[in-house]
Amino acid sequence: MALYALDDVDDAYGVTRAFLTSIDRTTWLKLALIVFFVGGAGANFPGTGFSGGNGGTDPGAPPAEEFPTLDPGPDIWLLVGAVVLVLVILVLALLFVAAVMEFVFVESLRTEDVSIREYWGRYWRKGLRLFGFRLIVGLLFLAPFLVVMALFFAPVVLGAGGFAAPLAALFVLLPVVFVLAVVVGLVDSFTTNFVVPIMLLEDRAVLDGWRRLWPTIRAQWKQYLAYAVAAWILSLVGGVLIAVVAGILIAVLFVPFGILLAVGIGLLSVLEPVGIAWLVVTGLLFALAALVVALLVTVPVQTYLRYYALLVLGDVDAEFDVIPEQRAAVRSDVDEAA
Repeated sequence: MALYALDDVDDAYGVTRAFLTSIDRTTWLKLALIVFFVGGAGANFPGTGFSGGNGGTDPGAPPAEEFPTLDPGPDIWLLVGAVVLVLVILVLALLFVAAVMEFVFVESLRTEDVSIREYWGRYWRKGLRLFGFRLIVGLLFLAPFLVVMALFFAPVVLGAGGFAAPLAALFVLLPVVFVLAVVVGLVDSFTTNFVVPIMLLEDRAVLDGWRRLWPTIRAQWKQYLAYAVAAWILSLVGGVLIAVVAGILIAVLFVPFGILLAVGIGLLSVLEPVGIAWLVVTGLLFALAALVVALLVTVPVQTYLRYYALLVLGDVDAEFDVIPEQRAAVRSDVDEAA
């Protein structure tokens, strides 16, 4: 039995090349904007670590009892709550935009005509349903993770014992969380790459799309398993290519910005406020330019991966073929070359 996940590797390259070589710079920039959200609009909030002191005493420091006690007061907590609320709303808004952009991306690849405004107006309701589905799936994963963290930290915080019981609970439940993370990752990947095209093609909701997809997964699970493995490998290879190419281009980009930074450093000794402003503006412009370069480099990889998924989906079940014309064109070219 032929594995479509292997057969479609070359076809996806042919379809991607045909599409990207036919568009202009403006269209490429539009794709870069779409990829910004499709490639991951969720915010990452790194944890902040605090290390304690070494227990020594600073001879110049006043005694501990002389330090004033800081009482934030209700106004400070209200401000903190408002900031947290704004951040949550911002993250949810970005996730909603990312969900709508999934449909914009697929429709752009399907029609080979990139139009963000038109497709947004057409598919924002489906994007809202996808956003809700992703949110529920994310919360289902987050709940057991929080349970694990609570079991680990609660005994220590409450002073109920040492680390033995929390560590035992952690080792027992971590495999469960790991398996759940893999399942959630597969559900999210299949929803994005397979259910979204079905929703777009047959005008369905998320759960209806899953009901249409599920029988094909049960009947041809080997094809989908092969795709999951191949797509993971291709994503890793694509990530390395993006890092290398973007790194080289950003290094070249740093040459003119490095000159501007040197000018700013020189201004610091003459007019410090002007120098600081110069360095801040130059740094922001360089960060923006580096982001644009990285997104432009990411466009071919994301386009290839999405075309690859669409080709596999259409090969598994012809009723789900979103790109029949591109499929026929690339395979006719292969037959002629052979």
